[in-house]
Amino acid sequence: MASLDPTPQPGGSHVPSLGASRPNTRRRAALGVLVLAGSLAVIAASVAVAQQGTATPTPPGPPAARAATTVPTPATPPATVAPQPAQPPATPAAPTPARTDADSAIDFADRLSTAFSAVAERVSPSVVSIRVEAGASSTRAPRGGGSIPGLPFPMPFPFGDGGPGAGPESGHVRVGGGSGVVITQDGNILTNAHVVADAERVDVRLQDDRTFRAEIVGVDRATDLAVLRIPATGLTPARFAQGNRPARAGEWVVAIGSPFGLDYTVTAGIVSATGRGGLGQVPIEDFVQTDARINPGNSGGPLVNLRGEVVGINTMILGRDSGIGFAVSAPIATHVASQLQAHGRVARSFVGVGFQPLTPELANGFGISGRRGALVSSVSPGMPAARAGIRPGDVITAVNGILVTEDRDFLREVMRAPVGSRLALDVIRDGRPLRVEVVTVERTDLPGNPVRAPDPSAAIRRNVQQGSFGLAIAEMSPLLAQQLGDAASEGGVVITDVENGSPADRAGLRRGDVVVEADRRTTRTTSDLLSAIGDGSALLRVRRGEGSLYTILRRD
Repeated sequence: MASLDPTPQPGGSHVPSLGASRPNTRRRAALGVLVLAGSLAVIAASVAVAQQGTATPTPPGPPAARAATTVPTPATPPATVAPQPAQPPATPAAPTPARTDADSAIDFADRLSTAFSAVAERVSPSVVSIRVEAGASSTRAPRGGGSIPGLPFPMPFPFGDGGPGAGPESGHVRVGGGSGVVITQDGNILTNAHVVADAERVDVRLQDDRTFRAEIVGVDRATDLAVLRIPATGLTPARFAQGNRPARAGEWVVAIGSPFGLDYTVTAGIVSATGRGGLGQVPIEDFVQTDARINPGNSGGPLVNLRGEVVGINTMILGRDSGIGFAVSAPIATHVASQLQAHGRVARSFVGVGFQPLTPELANGFGISGRRGALVSSVSPGMPAARAGIRPGDVITAVNGILVTEDRDFLREVMRAPVGSRLALDVIRDGRPLRVEVVTVERTDLPGNPVRAPDPSAAIRRNVQQGSFGLAIAEMSPLLAQQLGDAASEGGVVITDVENGSPADRAGLRRGDVVVEADRRTTRTTSDLLSAIGDGSALLRVRRGEGSLYTILRRD
């Protein structure tokens, strides 16, 4: 058999020479090709593994030594691989469904629902149910009585009477109910004055079903608030929102109470408005308006935000099923509660002014840009404001440097000041800014009931002047002055009739009002008033009962 003789080649490499037998040579050549192909396959596989980051790590050693040593790898034939049994194809993992906007909305609703539940759990230990007994001859207001002039809905105020077994009389005892809020660990409870009005017995039931006989610590009818005390300790007091205006229009709130005797009922809604007043139900009004459902029996219960802070004490509703409720604001409630606890009464600071909101229309009538401030509509003679020179038509824009954004801000700042405090009032008068200092006194009297409207008898009608504004007017007479009482104290022109839907009606004028100024000038006769409105509009100052207000009368 021919052998392969190595023949030297340039560079020291050796290439075998072919002998005489050509078939063997072909077989050897074919075998070499297979070996070379196998080596290339192994190299290609190694490169692929290295690119995927799974290459076998280099043995440890000095990098320089490893770089200098080159060990040739002999070509080896590919290893024979035993055939493997066929494997069933792997089951692909189920794809994760893509989240939709609906899923996100449901998640948000779940979180909001959790927030409502958390608030109810946190606040409910501070809420109590109140049962009241009063004699059958009590002067307690009937359930569902009263209304606000000019509003189409009846005002069931108070609405504390309600619940199973409650009614006008139960034998010889009238039974009513309401709600309350724990304000101290040692048994002080805040509720509405109308809930405990004329009560002969008051029982308080806690969330753990313990019931206590309560004593009335103090009542403040001016704000419709009262404080009770029960012989209990270790109670959970509610947390009240801090700041001048803790409630914000549009924020979520929860009402908790005992409507119709159904204890710890929870309803939710939003704050519809803040600083509501002028409803004519109590002398001092600073209400949070809400659409959270409240009903008879909710009186005295808390209105809380989603942080569990009390922003108001639920007090009254407009109409039946109207969805409009009102709560005494937290700043007023906490101020009154602290004084009732300490003294059993409220020593309330007073400066002797009546005021109203500065609407854009009134601001324009006074030549004032913007609508920030409280418009002074009346000044009580001999009171601090009168002695300091405050006049009707002044606009109070700040109290001790605190801005009066709306008229109720002025009320809050005066009420928060102790009696005898010195207040610096920033005032705009006839477009010019000034600063006036007043010293508060204690308010010892409160406005009474609305004045009875005069009877437009035939004798009075002889003096009536009819106009295109939809009102009838008459000059002041001894008979009218006697009927009008305080409203006639400045003289003026009496409104004896107002046509429904007329310009006078839209301006808020009522039968029995007395026009004392028109376009900042005193009106003594009907001619004075007719002259002022001759150009189609006038800025009027009107006496109504013990107070007064400004309005714009404008012909259509």
